[in-house]
Amino acid sequence: MLYRFLQFVFRTFFRLFFRARVLGTENMPSQGAVILAANHMSNWDPPFLATFLQRPVSYMAKQELFEVPVFGAAIRACHAFPIRRGAADRAAIKTALQVLKLQKCLGVFPEGTRSRDGQRHKAEAGVALLAAMSKAPVVPAAIMGTNHILGPGGPLPQLTVRYGKPLYFTGAHNDKAALQAFAQQVMAEIEKLIQEQTAADC
Repeated sequence: MLYRFLQFVFRTFFRLFFRARVLGTENMPSQGAVILAANHMSNWDPPFLATFLQRPVSYMAKQELFEVPVFGAAIRACHAFPIRRGAADRAAIKTALQVLKLQKCLGVFPEGTRSRDGQRHKAEAGVALLAAMSKAPVVPAAIMGTNHILGPGGPLPQLTVRYGKPLYFTGAHNDKAALQAFAQQVMAEIEKLIQEQTAADC
């Protein structure tokens, strides 16, 4: 109930103030396990990425956020679960795989942290490992404009999210080279979506 209420609030907020554009939603599977992988530039990315989709999206969030009164309870109610950054958090990985086992949607940011310069950076292998162990498709998503909110170029930039076609990992979960290559493929597809949209907007 809280998730749907906040989804309505954010959807209205993004459309009203940021003229949000949402492209490629037909590429999101309507059911079954799926990993939604996007570039990460702002704290606005998680709600913007998920709010226009019909199915809920679960996210990993840093442990410290769950310790904030009220806010911690709110993000937990919105399907977020904690992860300890800077360490291999087995509990968080187990929870992520459980989300996928339940045929739900898991949102991840392959770069592992926010980009400070607005550019895409090397992906960590985590997104590929989750795909390998769950057999879930990975839908790449390109987020554009969130890094300019309240920043240079005006406080209310137009925001765009574009969902790409699903990608499938076919290698072994213990093949480190294959995992890293697939993670980079995901980021390359995100970059391609951004470049195509930038060219279309010119």
